[in-house]
Amino acid sequence: MIILALVAADGVILAEHHDEAHAPFLTAAETILARTRATPESAARASYAFEDWLFHVLTDGGVQYLCCADDGSGRRLPFAFLAEVQKKFLATFDAALLSNPLPADFASFAGTLSGLVSAFNLSPNSDPVRAAQAELGAVRDIMTQNVEQLLSRGERLDLLVDRTQDVAAQSHAFRRQATTVRRNMWWKNVKIMALAGAFLTLLVVLLVLWLHPW
Repeated sequence: MIILALVAADGVILAEHHDEAHAPFLTAAETILARTRATPESAARASYAFEDWLFHVLTDGGVQYLCCADDGSGRRLPFAFLAEVQKKFLATFDAALLSNPLPADFASFAGTLSGLVSAFNLSPNSDPVRAAQAELGAVRDIMTQNVEQLLSRGERLDLLVDRTQDVAAQSHAFRRQATTVRRNMWWKNVKIMALAGAFLTLLVVLLVLWLHPW
């Protein structure tokens, strides 16, 4: 089942479709778009795992066509869907609009995305769907990655540094707390010794007075 679909260019979402329940998936989609920025020369298909869902991306001519579907949908159906989205998108909009893409110019395509999602979800064996799948029959080497793998080495190092700093801060706090505890214990011992000394002094005075009354 396809739950989200969008078209983007230069990392900017031009048109999208999803229901309110799956709105949080849009954040993951934006992360994928940011890490797989398309160029006019790029052409690729890739899938990215996110829990029990897969984000599929078809990149061609600087435009990214993305959808999210459950893992049970496989890959052929989602990419057949994306191929149909690409076909209708290019048939609807002039290539000149993509030179300076503005979401407002493509907002009407959201309705097309909604219709295609419904068609593929309700009738996966319909003629248009089978035709789109046939066009992808010879496609191989579809790359599957985990969303976490999209993080750059620098980001991972920054995360490691952050965690190291957290550990250092916790260690410093522990040492400071230990110092405070030791100081408190020292003062407590001093007070006990002072009280014990005062008690012994008083006891000696009383003993002297008892042995040598005036």
